[in-house]
Amino acid sequence: MLQASPGNIWPRMTELATPGRNRDVLMPDRTKPLVDTFQRPITYLRLSVTDRCDLRCSYCMPEQMEFLPRREVLTLEELHELACGFIDRGVTKLRITGGEPLVRRDIVDLFAALGRRIGEGLQELTLTTNATQLAKHADALAKAGVRRVNVSLDTLDRAKFAELTRRDVLPQVLDGIAAAKNAGLQVKLNAVALKGINERELPELIAWAHGQQHDVTLIEVMPLGEVEEDRVDHYLPLTQVREVLDQRWTLTDNVHSTGGPARYVDIAETGGRLGFITPLTNNFCAGCNRLRVTATGQLYPCLGGGERVDLRAALRSEDPAGNLESALNEAMVIKPEKHHFRIDQRGADPALSRHMSMTGG
Repeated sequence: MLQASPGNIWPRMTELATPGRNRDVLMPDRTKPLVDTFQRPITYLRLSVTDRCDLRCSYCMPEQMEFLPRREVLTLEELHELACGFIDRGVTKLRITGGEPLVRRDIVDLFAALGRRIGEGLQELTLTTNATQLAKHADALAKAGVRRVNVSLDTLDRAKFAELTRRDVLPQVLDGIAAAKNAGLQVKLNAVALKGINERELPELIAWAHGQQHDVTLIEVMPLGEVEEDRVDHYLPLTQVREVLDQRWTLTDNVHSTGGPARYVDIAETGGRLGFITPLTNNFCAGCNRLRVTATGQLYPCLGGGERVDLRAALRSEDPAGNLESALNEAMVIKPEKHHFRIDQRGADPALSRHMSMTGG
């Protein structure tokens, strides 16, 4: 791969990122929007750039996680071309995910190139991160056109953070969050609600975040991938969490949406906004507008399904334009109506064997 410093994209990427450039070589039918068989327009792509992560969250992956060989992962140029193809088919929101996207070498160059599409089909470019590397990249991300970031943070207790993530780096994460705020990025915290682990401190986390002018979203643990603990032990329905919060604060439903599955409330006492992502207690699939693509180019129409389409094979074929168009059309046909997550039995196999870090958060 050619070396590049932030803002100095290698020639091919610069050429592709030029506003108004004809990209018909990659996507001949740029006017046909992506709409699935349930008549849901697809406008949101979550694109994973790596399955690697510098944390080992116990509910996400085992300590001795085996990551993909680097040769199987799409190049930054391929990721860029793929993202532009989706934008040309009606995707307006692009979230870069992982693993941890900021551990990938030269990742800021990809953000800079994709940022050139803002206003040229793309409305928003954002990312989900654990913030361990955010302090060193926040300014460059803002310069590239990123305006919002989601940061995964389940606890403010340093010892508990180290236990959960198997890494003692909470101060580094908090520095990253502060750097993002100073760079002008809007920060939203994502916290997985875990029974017996962080459930008692969720109000403290919410109050702290709102005091820093950050929104918070709570997430139910999802049965994806083999881990060393039984998820049923830590599954905490957010219906129970809301009941507890309703006794403490005044929660008012809010119609705010960021394009994802969260449902929001305003909290009068903190002056902030709180989201709930409930894949288990309140299936949110009816209005699904999302696709996920892994770092190896596997398109999963549903986070909770095994259906997939191989975009890497299409990109690297002798007819990338035709094969990619066919692959995206196939994805619209196989996208299911809803997922079928369940956590109701100790010792049960996960809903899917692949880890969240592979699919993209």
